[in-house]
Amino acid sequence: MGGERRPLAARALSEPHPSRLSPRHPERERILAAHAAALAAGEAGYLDPGTGLFVLTAGFLARRGTCCGRGCRHCPYVTD
Repeated sequence: MGGERRPLAARALSEPHPSRLSPRHPERERILAAHAAALAAGEAGYLDPGTGLFVLTAGFLARRGTCCGRGCRHCPYVTD
Protein backbone atom coordinates (compact mmCIF):
# COMPACT_ATOMS: atom_id res chain seq x y z
CA MET A 1 0.00 0.00 0.00
CA GLY A 2 2.57 2.50 -1.11
CA GLY A 3 2.09 6.07 -0.01
CA GLU A 4 -0.85 5.29 2.25
CA ARG A 5 -1.32 7.83 5.01
CA ARG A 6 -2.22 6.27 8.33
CA PRO A 7 -1.55 7.02 11.98
CA LEU A 8 1.55 5.78 13.73
CA ALA A 9 1.14 2.54 15.66
CA ALA A 10 0.58 2.82 19.40
CA ARG A 11 4.08 1.67 20.40
CA ALA A 12 7.46 3.28 20.91
CA LEU A 13 9.54 3.86 17.77
CA SER A 14 12.23 1.73 19.41
CA GLU A 15 9.98 -1.36 19.47
CA PRO A 16 9.39 -3.08 16.11
CA HIS A 17 6.18 -5.00 15.48
CA PRO A 18 6.74 -8.72 16.26
CA SER A 19 5.80 -9.65 12.70
CA ARG A 20 8.73 -7.56 11.44
CA LEU A 21 11.30 -8.63 14.06
CA SER A 22 10.51 -11.75 16.03
CA PRO A 23 11.14 -11.68 19.78
CA ARG A 24 13.06 -14.93 19.17
CA HIS A 25 15.29 -13.59 16.36
CA PRO A 26 18.86 -14.65 17.20
CA GLU A 27 20.25 -11.16 16.47
CA ARG A 28 17.37 -9.24 18.09
CA GLU A 29 19.40 -7.56 20.85
CA ARG A 30 22.17 -6.50 18.46
CA ILE A 31 19.61 -5.24 15.95
CA LEU A 32 17.74 -3.24 18.59
CA ALA A 33 21.01 -1.76 19.89
CA ALA A 34 22.03 -0.67 16.37
CA HIS A 35 18.54 0.76 15.77
CA ALA A 36 18.57 2.63 19.09
CA ALA A 37 21.99 4.14 18.34
CA ALA A 38 20.83 5.30 14.90
CA LEU A 39 17.62 6.76 16.37
CA ALA A 40 19.57 8.64 19.04
CA ALA A 41 21.95 10.04 16.42
CA GLY A 42 19.08 11.07 14.13
CA GLU A 43 20.42 8.86 11.36
CA ALA A 44 18.23 7.47 8.58
CA GLY A 45 19.33 3.91 9.25
CA TYR A 46 21.98 1.45 10.36
CA LEU A 47 23.84 -1.58 9.05
CA ASP A 48 22.19 -4.84 10.06
CA PRO A 49 24.68 -6.63 12.34
CA GLY A 50 24.04 -10.01 10.69
CA THR A 51 23.76 -9.17 7.00
CA GLY A 52 25.44 -5.79 6.63
CA LEU A 53 22.40 -4.47 4.76
CA PHE A 54 21.21 -0.90 5.36
CA VAL A 55 17.97 -0.81 7.40
CA LEU A 56 15.84 2.33 7.79
CA THR A 57 14.95 3.46 11.30
CA ALA A 58 11.40 3.92 12.58
CA GLY A 59 12.21 7.61 13.06
CA PHE A 60 13.11 8.07 9.41
CA LEU A 61 10.03 6.15 8.29
CA ALA A 62 7.77 8.18 10.60
CA ARG A 63 9.19 11.47 9.27
CA ARG A 64 8.44 10.30 5.73
CA GLY A 65 4.76 10.38 6.74
CA THR A 66 3.44 7.40 4.81
CA CYS A 67 3.78 3.63 4.71
CA CYS A 68 5.50 2.39 1.55
CA GLY A 69 4.06 -1.12 1.90
CA ARG A 70 7.42 -2.83 1.42
CA GLY A 71 7.57 -4.61 4.78
CA CYS A 72 10.19 -2.46 6.49
CA ARG A 73 11.58 -3.98 9.69
CA HIS A 74 10.94 -0.87 11.79
CA CYS A 75 7.74 0.34 10.09
CA PRO A 76 6.02 2.64 12.60
CA TYR A 77 2.65 2.21 10.87
CA VAL A 78 2.08 -1.56 11.03
CA THR A 79 -0.47 -2.56 13.67
CA ASP A 80 -1.56 -6.09 12.76
